[in-house]
Amino acid sequence: MYDMGTRQQALALLRSGAKNSAVARMLSVPLGTIGYWKHMDRAKRGECPGRRSPLCPRCDGCELDEVAYAYLLGLYLGDGHIAQSRAMRVPSPSISCTDSWPGLIDACVRVMESVLPGNHASKVQRQGCFEVKVYSKHLTCLFPQHGPGKKHERRIALEAWQREIVDAHPWAFIRGLIHSDGSRITNWTTRLVGGERKRYEYPRYFFTNSSTDILGLFTHALDRVGVDWKATNQSRTAQNISIARKASVALMDAHVGPKH
Repeated sequence: MYDMGTRQQALALLRSGAKNSAVARMLSVPLGTIGYWKHMDRAKRGECPGRRSPLCPRCDGCELDEVAYAYLLGLYLGDGHIAQSRAMRVPSPSISCTDSWPGLIDACVRVMESVLPGNHASKVQRQGCFEVKVYSKHLTCLFPQHGPGKKHERRIALEAWQREIVDAHPWAFIRGLIHSDGSRITNWTTRLVGGERKRYEYPRYFFTNSSTDILGLFTHALDRVGVDWKATNQSRTAQNISIARKASVALMDAHVGPKH
């Protein structure tokens, strides 16, 4: 609707410091059009206002906090998902943490911001839990396991670069899986000793998931760190991995610990 001369005159005035509204009145051009011309001009010159998009370790080659990533990957595979609403064009991972585990909530926020520096993780209060999320267009770069449908209904396999990280930091990965979809409990039994029945308590760890692929990733990591485990049936749709031997529980206590 406007010739190039009018646009060039407007840009010259804007570059000299004139305000958008003054240029719009002077040239009889709508204020929105003047704002658009200014934005496009600054974008071409690398001066586009606004926050720069944070860098992505996969796309831009910036350094990735591998320990934080291995833990976050465990949280995501255990009980997380990536959502993209119609209102928000940028996807976000969502990990729910019950109110009774404030330490887990804080740890989730820290690793999200460590893996995606420059992004702010938020905590959204839900009924009985906090939903921890961060928005980034690079989430599918970092979590290629994302896809339509439930994780246990599709194949879950790590990319080569993810396997290298998990193999280098298996405890962080195990800790993320336990903190998302696992637990540490204390069992007890009684024994007759010298005619007196005594109570004995022993701790154990469980990891429960419906995906055979994710269960396999968990047990593979356990094998790498020397933890003995046993598969037990939980239900028709889920399976438990039990860690009950004293030495293995001690290893888990040293490197994982209960949720808090």
